[in-house]
Amino acid sequence: MREYLFVIIVAALTTYAATPLMRTLAVRLGAYTQVRDRDVHSVPIPRLGGVAIFVGFGAAALAAARLPRLRQLFESDEIRGVLIGAAIICLIGAIDDIRELDWFAKLGGQLLAAGALAFHGVQFYSLPLGGQVVLPPFILVSLTILVVLVSTNAVNFIDGLDGLASGVVGIAAVSFFGYAYLISQTYNPPNVFSTAALISAAVMGCAVGFLPHNFFPARIFMGDSGALLFGLLLAAATISITGSVAGADVSANPVAAVLLPLAVPLAIFLLPLVDVVWAVIRRTRAGRRPWQPDAGHLHHRMLAFGHGHRRAVLLLWGWAAAISLGSVAFVFFDPWIATGILVAMLATAAALTIWLPRAVVGGRRPQANPPSVSPPGSHS
Repeated sequence: MREYLFVIIVAALTTYAATPLMRTLAVRLGAYTQVRDRDVHSVPIPRLGGVAIFVGFGAAALAAARLPRLRQLFESDEIRGVLIGAAIICLIGAIDDIRELDWFAKLGGQLLAAGALAFHGVQFYSLPLGGQVVLPPFILVSLTILVVLVSTNAVNFIDGLDGLASGVVGIAAVSFFGYAYLISQTYNPPNVFSTAALISAAVMGCAVGFLPHNFFPARIFMGDSGALLFGLLLAAATISITGSVAGADVSANPVAAVLLPLAVPLAIFLLPLVDVVWAVIRRTRAGRRPWQPDAGHLHHRMLAFGHGHRRAVLLLWGWAAAISLGSVAFVFFDPWIATGILVAMLATAAALTIWLPRAVVGGRRPQANPPSVSPPGSHS
Protein backbone atom coordinates (compact mmCIF):
# COMPACT_ATOMS: atom_id res chain seq x y z
CA MET A 1 0.00 0.00 0.00
CA ARG A 2 2.88 2.42 0.69
CA GLU A 3 4.07 2.16 -2.91
CA TYR A 4 0.59 2.95 -4.21
CA LEU A 5 0.37 5.89 -1.80
CA PHE A 6 3.67 7.20 -3.21
CA VAL A 7 2.29 6.89 -6.75
CA ILE A 8 -0.84 8.83 -5.75
CA ILE A 9 1.25 11.61 -4.17
CA VAL A 10 3.56 11.89 -7.20
CA ALA A 11 0.59 12.06 -9.59
CA ALA A 12 -1.21 14.65 -7.45
CA LEU A 13 1.76 16.94 -6.90
CA THR A 14 2.93 16.78 -10.52
CA THR A 15 -0.55 17.46 -11.90
CA TYR A 16 -1.10 20.30 -9.43
CA ALA A 17 2.21 21.92 -10.37
CA ALA A 18 1.81 21.42 -14.13
CA THR A 19 -1.75 22.79 -14.37
CA PRO A 20 -0.91 26.52 -13.94
CA LEU A 21 1.77 26.16 -16.59
CA MET A 22 -0.77 24.68 -19.00
CA ARG A 23 -3.21 27.46 -18.15
CA THR A 24 -0.58 30.04 -19.14
CA LEU A 25 0.11 28.15 -22.38
CA ALA A 26 -3.62 27.88 -23.12
CA VAL A 27 -4.03 31.65 -22.69
CA ARG A 28 -1.15 32.31 -25.08
CA LEU A 29 -2.49 29.86 -27.65
CA GLY A 30 -6.03 31.14 -27.33
CA ALA A 31 -7.28 27.71 -26.27
CA TYR A 32 -10.51 28.82 -24.61
CA THR A 33 -13.85 27.17 -24.09
CA GLN A 34 -16.14 29.78 -25.58
CA VAL A 35 -19.54 30.47 -24.04
CA ARG A 36 -22.36 28.62 -25.81
CA ASP A 37 -26.10 28.54 -25.17
CA ARG A 38 -25.92 25.22 -23.32
CA ASP A 39 -22.96 26.25 -21.10
CA VAL A 40 -23.21 27.40 -17.50
CA HIS A 41 -20.08 29.56 -17.41
CA SER A 42 -20.37 33.18 -18.48
CA VAL A 43 -16.81 33.96 -19.66
CA PRO A 44 -14.33 32.01 -21.82
CA ILE A 45 -12.16 29.66 -19.74
CA PRO A 46 -8.73 28.30 -20.76
CA ARG A 47 -8.54 24.56 -21.37
CA LEU A 48 -5.68 22.13 -22.11
CA GLY A 49 -5.79 20.92 -18.49
CA GLY A 50 -5.65 17.38 -19.80
CA VAL A 51 -2.03 17.86 -20.81
CA ALA A 52 -1.15 18.54 -17.16
CA ILE A 53 -3.08 15.40 -16.21
CA PHE A 54 -1.07 13.40 -18.74
CA VAL A 55 2.17 14.79 -17.30
CA GLY A 56 1.00 13.73 -13.84
CA PHE A 57 0.13 10.24 -15.03
CA GLY A 58 3.47 9.90 -16.81
CA ALA A 59 5.34 11.00 -13.67
CA ALA A 60 3.39 8.45 -11.61
CA ALA A 61 4.27 5.68 -14.08
CA LEU A 62 7.93 6.69 -14.01
CA ALA A 63 7.92 6.64 -10.20
CA ALA A 64 6.22 3.22 -10.16
CA ALA A 65 8.88 1.83 -12.49
CA ARG A 66 11.50 2.70 -9.85
CA LEU A 67 9.70 1.06 -6.93
CA PRO A 68 10.75 -2.50 -5.97
CA ARG A 69 7.37 -4.22 -6.14
CA LEU A 70 5.54 -2.16 -8.74
CA ARG A 71 8.53 -2.54 -11.05
CA GLN A 72 7.39 -6.08 -11.89
CA LEU A 73 4.37 -4.67 -13.74
CA PHE A 74 6.68 -3.12 -16.33
CA GLU A 75 7.98 -6.55 -17.34
CA SER A 76 4.88 -6.89 -19.50
CA ASP A 77 3.92 -4.51 -22.29
CA GLU A 78 0.64 -3.31 -20.75
CA ILE A 79 1.80 -0.11 -19.04
CA ARG A 80 3.71 0.88 -22.18
CA GLY A 81 0.52 0.38 -24.17
CA VAL A 82 -1.46 2.50 -21.71
CA LEU A 83 1.12 5.31 -21.96
CA ILE A 84 1.10 5.17 -25.77
CA GLY A 85 -2.69 5.14 -25.93
CA ALA A 86 -2.85 7.97 -23.38
CA ALA A 87 -0.37 10.05 -25.41
CA ILE A 88 -2.39 9.55 -28.60
CA ILE A 89 -5.74 10.43 -27.04
CA CYS A 90 -4.30 13.41 -25.15
CA LEU A 91 -2.69 14.76 -28.34
CA ILE A 92 -5.95 14.46 -30.27
CA GLY A 93 -7.80 16.15 -27.42
CA ALA A 94 -5.21 18.92 -27.15
CA ILE A 95 -5.47 19.66 -30.88
CA ASP A 96 -9.24 19.81 -30.46
CA ASP A 97 -8.87 22.16 -27.48
CA ILE A 98 -6.92 24.55 -29.72
CA ARG A 99 -8.44 24.09 -33.18
CA GLU A 100 -11.84 22.34 -32.71
CA LEU A 101 -11.57 19.08 -34.64
CA ASP A 102 -14.66 17.53 -36.21
CA TRP A 103 -16.23 14.42 -34.70
CA PHE A 104 -14.76 12.11 -37.34
CA ALA A 105 -11.17 13.13 -36.57
CA LYS A 106 -11.74 12.66 -32.83
CA LEU A 107 -13.30 9.25 -33.45
CA GLY A 108 -10.27 8.26 -35.50
CA GLY A 109 -7.97 9.28 -32.64
CA GLN A 110 -10.02 7.26 -30.16
CA LEU A 111 -9.87 4.18 -32.39
CA LEU A 112 -6.12 4.58 -32.80
CA ALA A 113 -5.62 4.88 -29.04
CA ALA A 114 -7.86 1.88 -28.39
CA GLY A 115 -5.91 -0.12 -30.96
CA ALA A 116 -2.64 0.79 -29.21
CA LEU A 117 -4.04 -0.59 -25.93
CA ALA A 118 -5.15 -3.84 -27.55
CA PHE A 119 -1.89 -4.25 -29.48
CA HIS A 120 0.12 -3.98 -26.27
CA GLY A 121 -1.97 -6.49 -24.37
CA VAL A 122 -4.57 -4.31 -22.66
CA GLN A 123 -7.57 -6.17 -24.01
CA PHE A 124 -10.14 -8.76 -23.05
CA TYR A 125 -8.84 -12.30 -23.31
CA SER A 126 -11.93 -13.80 -21.69
CA LEU A 127 -15.10 -12.73 -19.91
CA PRO A 128 -15.85 -13.69 -16.28
CA LEU A 129 -19.24 -15.33 -16.73
CA GLY A 130 -19.05 -17.66 -13.75
CA GLY A 131 -15.84 -19.12 -15.13
CA GLN A 132 -13.57 -17.51 -17.69
CA VAL A 133 -15.39 -17.67 -21.03
CA VAL A 134 -13.08 -17.38 -24.03
CA LEU A 135 -14.60 -15.86 -27.16
CA PRO A 136 -13.09 -15.48 -30.65
CA PRO A 137 -10.24 -12.92 -30.68
CA PHE A 138 -12.06 -10.62 -33.10
CA ILE A 139 -15.00 -10.30 -30.71
CA LEU A 140 -12.79 -9.68 -27.69
CA VAL A 141 -10.72 -7.01 -29.50
CA SER A 142 -13.92 -5.37 -30.77
CA LEU A 143 -15.30 -5.37 -27.22
CA THR A 144 -12.07 -3.78 -26.00
CA ILE A 145 -12.36 -0.97 -28.54
CA LEU A 146 -16.05 -0.49 -27.73
CA VAL A 147 -15.31 -0.09 -24.01
CA VAL A 148 -12.67 2.55 -24.79
CA LEU A 149 -15.03 4.47 -27.08
CA VAL A 150 -17.90 4.42 -24.58
CA SER A 151 -15.69 5.36 -21.64
CA THR A 152 -13.93 8.26 -23.37
CA ASN A 153 -17.18 9.75 -24.60
CA ALA A 154 -18.93 9.19 -21.28
CA VAL A 155 -16.37 11.31 -19.44
CA ASN A 156 -16.51 13.90 -22.22
CA PHE A 157 -20.29 14.11 -21.98
CA ILE A 158 -20.36 14.56 -18.20
CA ASP A 159 -17.68 17.27 -18.26
CA GLY A 160 -20.16 20.14 -18.05
CA LEU A 161 -19.72 21.73 -14.61
CA ASP A 162 -16.58 22.93 -12.86
CA GLY A 163 -14.99 19.95 -11.13
CA LEU A 164 -17.74 17.49 -12.04
CA ALA A 165 -15.86 15.16 -14.37
CA SER A 166 -12.60 15.20 -12.40
CA GLY A 167 -14.50 14.41 -9.18
CA VAL A 168 -16.55 11.61 -10.73
CA VAL A 169 -13.41 10.14 -12.29
CA GLY A 170 -11.60 10.37 -8.94
CA ILE A 171 -14.45 8.53 -7.19
CA ALA A 172 -14.45 5.86 -9.89
CA ALA A 173 -10.68 5.49 -9.52
CA VAL A 174 -11.01 5.04 -5.74
CA SER A 175 -13.63 2.35 -6.30
CA PHE A 176 -11.58 0.58 -8.97
CA PHE A 177 -8.51 0.70 -6.76
CA GLY A 178 -10.35 -0.78 -3.79
CA TYR A 179 -11.89 -3.46 -5.98
CA ALA A 180 -8.59 -4.41 -7.65
CA TYR A 181 -6.53 -4.23 -4.45
CA LEU A 182 -8.83 -6.25 -2.23
CA ILE A 183 -9.71 -8.83 -4.89
CA SER A 184 -6.03 -9.52 -5.49
CA GLN A 185 -5.58 -10.39 -1.82
CA THR A 186 -7.74 -13.47 -2.41
CA TYR A 187 -5.40 -14.85 -5.08
CA ASN A 188 -3.21 -17.85 -4.37
CA PRO A 189 -0.62 -16.55 -3.70
CA PRO A 190 -1.91 -13.04 -2.91
CA ASN A 191 -0.50 -10.30 -5.15
CA VAL A 192 -1.85 -6.79 -4.65
CA PHE A 193 0.33 -5.32 -7.39
CA SER A 194 -1.70 -5.21 -10.59
CA THR A 195 -1.98 -3.03 -13.67
CA ALA A 196 -5.57 -2.08 -12.80
CA ALA A 197 -4.62 -0.97 -9.28
CA LEU A 198 -1.64 1.04 -10.53
CA ILE A 199 -3.69 2.84 -13.20
CA SER A 200 -6.44 3.56 -10.67
CA ALA A 201 -3.98 4.92 -8.10
CA ALA A 202 -2.35 7.21 -10.66
CA VAL A 203 -5.74 8.45 -11.94
CA MET A 204 -6.82 9.09 -8.36
CA GLY A 205 -3.76 11.27 -7.80
CA CYS A 206 -4.24 13.13 -11.08
CA ALA A 207 -7.85 13.94 -10.20
CA VAL A 208 -6.86 15.17 -6.73
CA GLY A 209 -4.11 17.34 -8.19
CA PHE A 210 -6.32 18.86 -10.87
CA LEU A 211 -9.41 19.56 -8.76
CA PRO A 212 -8.09 22.62 -6.87
CA HIS A 213 -7.70 24.41 -10.20
CA ASN A 214 -10.94 23.08 -11.69
CA PHE A 215 -13.51 23.30 -8.88
CA PHE A 216 -16.01 26.14 -9.07
CA PRO A 217 -15.11 28.79 -10.05
CA ALA A 218 -12.72 27.00 -12.40
CA ARG A 219 -9.54 28.70 -13.56
CA ILE A 220 -8.96 26.01 -16.21
CA PHE A 221 -10.93 23.23 -17.86
CA MET A 222 -9.54 19.79 -18.61
CA GLY A 223 -10.90 20.08 -22.17
CA ASP A 224 -11.11 17.13 -24.51
CA SER A 225 -7.44 16.44 -23.78
CA GLY A 226 -8.40 15.60 -20.20
CA ALA A 227 -11.86 14.11 -20.64
CA LEU A 228 -10.77 11.68 -23.36
CA LEU A 229 -7.59 10.86 -21.40
CA PHE A 230 -9.44 10.12 -18.17
CA GLY A 231 -11.96 8.01 -20.09
CA LEU A 232 -9.22 5.96 -21.73
CA LEU A 233 -7.40 5.37 -18.43
CA LEU A 234 -10.59 4.23 -16.69
CA ALA A 235 -11.30 1.95 -19.66
CA ALA A 236 -7.81 0.46 -19.36
CA ALA A 237 -8.36 -0.24 -15.66
CA THR A 238 -11.77 -1.77 -16.40
CA ILE A 239 -10.44 -4.02 -19.16
CA SER A 240 -7.44 -5.11 -17.08
CA ILE A 241 -9.41 -6.06 -13.96
CA THR A 242 -12.39 -7.59 -15.80
CA GLY A 243 -10.16 -9.80 -17.88
CA SER A 244 -8.22 -11.14 -14.90
CA VAL A 245 -10.93 -11.77 -12.30
CA ALA A 246 -12.84 -15.04 -12.14
CA GLY A 247 -16.25 -15.31 -10.56
CA ALA A 248 -14.89 -17.43 -7.73
CA ASP A 249 -12.49 -14.60 -6.82
CA VAL A 250 -15.43 -12.29 -6.23
CA SER A 251 -17.97 -14.44 -4.42
CA ALA A 252 -18.63 -18.00 -3.30
CA ASN A 253 -22.30 -17.51 -4.16
CA PRO A 254 -22.84 -19.00 -7.65
CA VAL A 255 -25.29 -16.26 -8.72
CA ALA A 256 -23.05 -13.47 -7.44
CA ALA A 257 -20.02 -15.13 -9.03
CA VAL A 258 -21.70 -14.79 -12.43
CA LEU A 259 -23.07 -11.27 -12.00
CA LEU A 260 -20.59 -9.31 -9.91
CA PRO A 261 -17.40 -9.49 -12.05
CA LEU A 262 -19.25 -7.67 -14.85
CA ALA A 263 -21.76 -5.71 -12.77
CA VAL A 264 -19.26 -4.07 -10.42
CA PRO A 265 -17.06 -2.44 -13.11
CA LEU A 266 -20.20 -1.20 -14.88
CA ALA A 267 -21.69 0.15 -11.65
CA ILE A 268 -18.48 1.95 -10.71
CA PHE A 269 -18.80 4.00 -13.89
CA LEU A 270 -22.60 3.99 -14.07
CA LEU A 271 -23.30 7.72 -13.73
CA PRO A 272 -21.32 8.77 -16.86
CA LEU A 273 -22.65 5.71 -18.71
CA VAL A 274 -26.24 6.65 -17.94
CA ASP A 275 -25.59 10.21 -19.11
CA VAL A 276 -24.05 9.17 -22.44
CA VAL A 277 -26.72 6.52 -23.19
CA TRP A 278 -29.49 8.91 -22.25
CA ALA A 279 -27.96 11.60 -24.48
CA VAL A 280 -27.78 9.26 -27.48
CA ILE A 281 -31.39 8.13 -27.04
CA ARG A 282 -32.63 11.67 -26.43
CA ARG A 283 -30.90 13.15 -29.47
CA THR A 284 -31.81 10.26 -31.77
CA ARG A 285 -35.49 10.48 -30.83
CA ALA A 286 -35.37 14.21 -31.54
CA GLY A 287 -34.06 13.50 -35.04
CA ARG A 288 -30.56 14.77 -34.24
CA ARG A 289 -27.19 13.11 -34.54
CA PRO A 290 -25.93 11.47 -31.31
CA TRP A 291 -22.83 13.67 -31.16
CA GLN A 292 -24.70 16.95 -31.59
CA PRO A 293 -24.57 18.72 -28.19
CA ASP A 294 -27.60 19.85 -26.21
CA ALA A 295 -28.54 21.06 -22.73
CA GLY A 296 -30.18 17.87 -21.47
CA HIS A 297 -27.35 16.26 -19.50
CA LEU A 298 -27.65 15.23 -15.87
CA HIS A 299 -25.88 18.37 -14.68
CA HIS A 300 -28.26 20.56 -16.67
CA ARG A 301 -31.17 18.75 -15.02
CA MET A 302 -29.70 19.36 -11.57
CA LEU A 303 -29.37 23.07 -12.26
CA ALA A 304 -32.91 23.24 -13.64
CA PHE A 305 -34.14 21.44 -10.50
CA GLY A 306 -32.93 24.37 -8.41
CA HIS A 307 -29.42 23.48 -7.31
CA GLY A 308 -26.55 25.95 -7.51
CA HIS A 309 -23.36 25.15 -9.39
CA ARG A 310 -21.29 23.88 -6.45
CA ARG A 311 -24.15 21.94 -4.91
CA ALA A 312 -25.09 20.28 -8.19
CA VAL A 313 -21.49 19.06 -8.51
CA LEU A 314 -21.35 17.82 -4.91
CA LEU A 315 -24.66 16.01 -5.25
CA LEU A 316 -23.60 14.30 -8.47
CA TRP A 317 -20.38 13.28 -6.71
CA GLY A 318 -22.62 11.84 -3.99
CA TRP A 319 -24.64 9.85 -6.52
CA ALA A 320 -21.44 8.56 -8.14
CA ALA A 321 -20.02 7.52 -4.74
CA ALA A 322 -23.27 5.86 -3.69
CA ILE A 323 -23.47 3.74 -6.83
CA SER A 324 -19.79 2.87 -7.22
CA LEU A 325 -18.80 2.32 -3.59
CA GLY A 326 -22.16 0.68 -2.86
CA SER A 327 -21.61 -1.82 -5.67
CA VAL A 328 -18.09 -2.63 -4.49
CA ALA A 329 -19.53 -3.38 -1.04
CA PHE A 330 -21.21 -6.50 -2.48
CA VAL A 331 -17.79 -8.01 -3.09
CA PHE A 332 -16.55 -7.65 0.47
CA PHE A 333 -19.63 -7.78 2.72
CA ASP A 334 -22.54 -10.11 3.30
CA PRO A 335 -25.21 -9.39 0.64
CA TRP A 336 -27.67 -8.09 3.22
CA ILE A 337 -25.11 -5.71 4.70
CA ALA A 338 -24.03 -4.56 1.22
CA THR A 339 -27.67 -4.01 0.24
CA GLY A 340 -28.18 -1.92 3.36
CA ILE A 341 -25.10 0.19 2.57
CA LEU A 342 -26.19 0.74 -1.03
CA VAL A 343 -29.79 1.59 -0.13
CA ALA A 344 -28.71 3.98 2.63
CA MET A 345 -26.29 5.82 0.34
CA LEU A 346 -28.79 6.06 -2.52
CA ALA A 347 -31.57 7.20 -0.16
CA THR A 348 -29.31 9.90 1.25
CA ALA A 349 -28.37 11.15 -2.20
CA ALA A 350 -32.02 11.14 -3.31
CA ALA A 351 -33.22 12.93 -0.17
CA LEU A 352 -30.62 15.67 -0.51
CA THR A 353 -31.34 16.08 -4.21
CA ILE A 354 -35.07 16.54 -3.56
CA TRP A 355 -34.97 18.45 -0.27
CA LEU A 356 -32.15 20.96 -0.67
CA PRO A 357 -33.77 23.12 -3.40
CA ARG A 358 -36.68 23.69 -0.99
CA ALA A 359 -34.50 24.31 2.05
CA VAL A 360 -33.66 27.70 3.46
CA VAL A 361 -30.14 27.60 4.89
CA GLY A 362 -28.86 30.57 6.89
CA GLY A 363 -31.99 32.52 6.03
CA ARG A 364 -31.52 32.37 2.27
CA ARG A 365 -32.08 30.09 -0.66
CA PRO A 366 -29.40 29.09 -3.20
CA GLN A 367 -28.26 31.99 -5.35
CA ALA A 368 -27.95 31.91 -9.10
CA ASN A 369 -24.58 30.85 -10.42
CA PRO A 370 -22.05 33.72 -10.23
CA PRO A 371 -19.71 34.14 -13.17
CA SER A 372 -16.58 32.05 -13.33
CA VAL A 373 -13.13 33.57 -12.93
CA SER A 374 -12.28 35.57 -16.03
CA PRO A 375 -8.93 34.60 -17.53
CA PRO A 376 -6.44 37.19 -18.74
CA GLY A 377 -7.32 38.46 -22.19
CA SER A 378 -10.93 37.22 -22.09
CA HIS A 379 -14.06 39.34 -22.38
CA SER A 380 -17.24 38.91 -20.39
